[in-house]
Amino acid sequence: MKTMNISQFKTHALTILDQIAKTQEEIVITKRGKPLAQVVPYRNKDKNSTPGKLADAFIFEKDIVSPLGEEMWDACK
Repeated sequence: MKTMNISQFKTHALTILDQIAKTQEEIVITKRGKPLAQVVPYRNKDKNSTPGKLADAFIFEKDIVSPLGEEMWDACK
């Protein structure tokens, strides 16, 4: 893990962020030699969070009343 002074990070922030995204390496930002912040690359932890991923998991019934029967449907209202 690299360390970098805050003034150097401030000067080259966009380039450093591009480098972090490409190399997936973390950087610790220091101020007066003390750790101030840690910049880590974004990682998508949940691969199932893609929109539309559950579309095939649902079963859509055209008639929602008939599984219960009309009498039970009226009682469940």
